[in-house]
Amino acid sequence: MEKRRVVVTGLGAISCLGNDVETNWHKAANGISGIDYFTKFDISDLRVRFGGEVRDFDPKEVFGHREARRMDPISRFAMEAARQAMTDSGLEVTDSNRYDVGALVGCGMGGLQTLLENMETMNAKGPAQVSPLAVPMLIPDAPSGKISIYYGLRGPSMCIATACATGNNAIGEATEIIRRGAAKAMLAGSTEAAVERLSIASFDNMQALSRRNDDPQTASRPFDRDRDGFVMAEGAAVLVLEELEHARARGAKIYCEIAGYGSTSDAYHITAPLETGESAAECMRKALHNAGIEPAEVSYLNAHGTSTPLNDLGETNAIKAVFGECAYGLPISSTKSVTGHMLGAASAIEAVLCIKAIEQGFIPPTATLQNPDLPDCDLDYVPGVGRKASLDVVMSNSFGFGGHNAVIVFRKHSEDGRA
Repeated sequence: MEKRRVVVTGLGAISCLGNDVETNWHKAANGISGIDYFTKFDISDLRVRFGGEVRDFDPKEVFGHREARRMDPISRFAMEAARQAMTDSGLEVTDSNRYDVGALVGCGMGGLQTLLENMETMNAKGPAQVSPLAVPMLIPDAPSGKISIYYGLRGPSMCIATACATGNNAIGEATEIIRRGAAKAMLAGSTEAAVERLSIASFDNMQALSRRNDDPQTASRPFDRDRDGFVMAEGAAVLVLEELEHARARGAKIYCEIAGYGSTSDAYHITAPLETGESAAECMRKALHNAGIEPAEVSYLNAHGTSTPLNDLGETNAIKAVFGECAYGLPISSTKSVTGHMLGAASAIEAVLCIKAIEQGFIPPTATLQNPDLPDCDLDYVPGVGRKASLDVVMSNSFGFGGHNAVIVFRKHSEDGRA
């Protein structure tokens, strides 16, 4: 039986770059950073004082004061991204199709703000003052639940939490749900709101974060010899995925196809990746095989590219293992150079940027790359400035703590199934 084809018909995004898809794309394509000093909390005793905050977003204006108070930022961000995606898609949920539409929105760390605020309340005022809504606000599946309730989606509704691979796993598994006929459309993506003092301190003590406080906007330096760690960020992105015939029947605009998906595990270390990149490479191979695409057909690769020494080296090794000599002619970039690392939401925002890259025929740059880490990181990382290109097949990598690897392959849509 021929597998069902899955297409993207709607996009939504909110990040430190901006609060809509077009602003995110414009800034990423032009190498404009969204990273700056933290404003939400006291930074005087922190060694790391900057990151990628969502700014100028008032949830009370969007959801109303009462509803906004009942959502952790993970749900606020996800709901806004879903609202944009549904508006963009024009998908209508009715009594006749509500069991055919679902939501799979992942989250890496859950409602950290709600947890911390209620712990502070409990310590200061006692357990009687803890909010009865604390648990339903902080659980990682709250965003997919809120989205399902708001739009009346009675199809599959769930959450995936695979650290920094969450977004790609969510999109990939939602694709598989549609492929096997369990839904005709899915809202898929991920959200994260972990820019908090606790997480900053923990990642910093792990020596995972950049401490370039004197120059926040160039602190995230993927594949650069001077990289010194990743930059924490927050936000969400959601795609509307549909079975091709369903999208055609309602005359939907089709951005691209989800051509392939791969998932593997390093089974090695809770935080460090395999330096050889062996499992990451196998994940890329699985995604290509699932798509029926040869490595030489890939037009552009959006790298996980975190700006940490081990990740960037391991990913480069993995790319070389999969693409061989073709690796040296493959444009690769890390948009984390301007977004920072949105943890569980990272690969969802990168999916949006990959899809816009296909649509616009333009490769966003690794904006902060000035001094490639030679000889180890010696590929074409599109340094500094983006470039025009005809993009038929785009690959997006994401690799998370715990050894989770997830790769998505996007393909320009055509009626015969080929780019």
